[in-house]
Amino acid sequence: MAHTKILLREDVDDLGARGEIVRVKSGYARNYLLPRRLAVEATASNVKQIDQERAALLKKEAKERATAEGQADNIRTLVLEFKRKAGEQGALYGSVTSMDIAESLHERGYEIDRHRIHLREPLKRLGDFSVPVRLHREVTIDLQVRVSPEGEVIVGHLTPQQEAELAKQGKQGQNEPTQADDGSNE
Repeated sequence: MAHTKILLREDVDDLGARGEIVRVKSGYARNYLLPRRLAVEATASNVKQIDQERAALLKKEAKERATAEGQADNIRTLVLEFKRKAGEQGALYGSVTSMDIAESLHERGYEIDRHRIHLREPLKRLGDFSVPVRLHREVTIDLQVRVSPEGEVIVGHLTPQQEAELAKQGKQGQNEPTQADDGSNE
């Protein structure tokens, strides 16, 4: 397989940081990195140009990090609450995804891409969760997410103990005399 050296123009997860020269497969560079302008070929002229831009990049990097740290201070105290329909055992009918979290943050004025929300799998249970959010390459916070039931908890299948209790309550209600069964015939 052919490999090529490229110069990263932006941070790419699991590959490298802006300004680094990395070696990748030619197809990955040609079909993904280059068309999205995430990287350029590592020619002598491109390397020289990036070296000249490095001072501006360092300033931009410092500004982005400061902005991310400011956001981190505000978001650390934030608790996002989602109301979802749920069954008796706490399982959700549906789930809470990184897209839901990103939309909720957007409603509160935070512009965070859903890809920066590192949710291993969608939240499918009621409860409190800590979700890692990567605001910057060097700034990651844990966002508090609470999933609570919407309205009443929907009764699904009952446990054997609960079925026995309901049956017992039903028999007690049948044994009580009603007005029609009081023995008087009119």
